[in-house]
Amino acid sequence: MISGLVGGLARSALFSLDPETAHGLTIKALASGLMPGCAPGGDGRLAVNLFDLTFPNPLGMAAGFDKNGEVPDAVLKLGFGFTEAGTVTPLAQAGNPKPRVFRLVEDHGVINRYGFNNEGHAAMYERLAARRHRGGIVGVNVGANKDASDRIADYVAGVERFADLASYFTVNVSSPNTPGLRDLQAREALAELLARSLAARDAAVQRVGRKVPVLLKIAPDIDAASQEEIAEEVLSSGVDGLIVSNTTIVRDGLRDQATAKQAGGLSGRPLFRKSTIVLARMRKLVGPDLPIIGVGGIDSPESAWTKIAAGATLIQLYTGLVYEGPGLVARILKHLSRQLDAHGLKSISEASGVNRDAWARLGEEAE
Repeated sequence: MISGLVGGLARSALFSLDPETAHGLTIKALASGLMPGCAPGGDGRLAVNLFDLTFPNPLGMAAGFDKNGEVPDAVLKLGFGFTEAGTVTPLAQAGNPKPRVFRLVEDHGVINRYGFNNEGHAAMYERLAARRHRGGIVGVNVGANKDASDRIADYVAGVERFADLASYFTVNVSSPNTPGLRDLQAREALAELLARSLAARDAAVQRVGRKVPVLLKIAPDIDAASQEEIAEEVLSSGVDGLIVSNTTIVRDGLRDQATAKQAGGLSGRPLFRKSTIVLARMRKLVGPDLPIIGVGGIDSPESAWTKIAAGATLIQLYTGLVYEGPGLVARILKHLSRQLDAHGLKSISEASGVNRDAWARLGEEAE
């Protein structure tokens, strides 16, 4: 899917392939070591200290790219400060029928309805255990099997299974491609989900020697009342952070109206405004201290800076690389350094939320 990452092949050639096939080729290229790396940046101002972890820079690879934990080290070598594997479910599952990924080239977007296709806990655990001592920050995004009788139990099982390997956990209740999954964002269900997931994390502390951070990933399509309820629950539960946001089911303003009719979650440039507004509003609701990873539509150095200024502590991208290629990583990091110079800031953390109110007002005006 990230066609621009495959060295030696023109984007136009890969775009002639089915997006899922192109994504598979990208994973194989990374696994084989064929991808060029990115020299690590030397700007210490871009480092972010969170959760007793030091992120060398704030830019991460979002979940969905490395679903099975096959290439975390190759991804980090591209220059990312961290990467997130998954979504992984207890049992392997095939996901939804193909075709299930669609490019909207005119819009620089992608629609997917994968449906948590992955090889399951056992396969990912084996891979991550084999790279245990290599360093680097690798989060694990956990989800539930489509046919699970107790979906919350699936999240608990993910936390229990990967507690000794995950740098952090993402509890993903915001994918639109598993029927009923987003219902777990409702107040009562969310309270139970977070309580049980955090209890599993706490129970593993003695075994693994550390308290692994747990973050909640939410959808961009929730209304103001739901945002307030989620913020209240997040603060009262003691969850360690938020990821804002997953893909959207909204199709406003797209040029490719034919492809827009495909069911699934929309990512890429069309998601940027909506996800950034929700990010800013959640930042206002939870206050300045709770870590938030901003994701959705970052496809340029400027959009990366904007996401941080709207309230993100860290940022992630994925679809942007489909269209911009691996050079985007270095371009973003250089731009962030230049912005720190321009604004007289000593660290990237000082930039978080400087333009929060302006973005939050955009959401209020739309209501």
